[in-house]
Amino acid sequence: MTEFNEAVLALQRKRGISRYRPVVIVIAPLVAILFKVYVPQLIPQLSYLSLPLLVVVYFALMRRSQMAGVFFGAAVGLMQDSLSDKPVGMFGIVMTLVGYFAASVSLRFDVGNLAIRFILGFFFFFFHEFFYWVMARALLGQAIDFNAQQTLILGLLNAAVAIPLFHMLDKLRVTE
Repeated sequence: MTEFNEAVLALQRKRGISRYRPVVIVIAPLVAILFKVYVPQLIPQLSYLSLPLLVVVYFALMRRSQMAGVFFGAAVGLMQDSLSDKPVGMFGIVMTLVGYFAASVSLRFDVGNLAIRFILGFFFFFFHEFFYWVMARALLGQAIDFNAQQTLILGLLNAAVAIPLFHMLDKLRVTE
């Protein structure tokens, strides 16, 4: 093993994996999905927020397990699919990818740092939107447009929302 890998493993042991009560792991994504589905109907200006995505990113980053990230992302994505008017499975596939890659990133970076959290919130929003576009074109044959400029702006807005959301979810961690 290289010195870098040994240092990463030592840092992981030192920081450990975050633990949450089961009710938090169920309620947080459920509230985020209900927010995404129903709040934009009342306040259309909030339709840009992708709280289910941010919740998946947060839990995948904090659990530091690729398998947990995959299953959590798939579950949240399929729940979101069931309540949306989109074809079932699209959010499930994309959220699964987000969960896996977010957990992979957490193994290399200090995800407690606010700047890292902002960057990752932005990156995974862009990643999610891009892969949703790819999947819609590849699997469904839909000719939808990908507006990179709008996605960049919305990514910055979601990253700005991610900071206080992540801080609030940090408060729900179980301390040992």
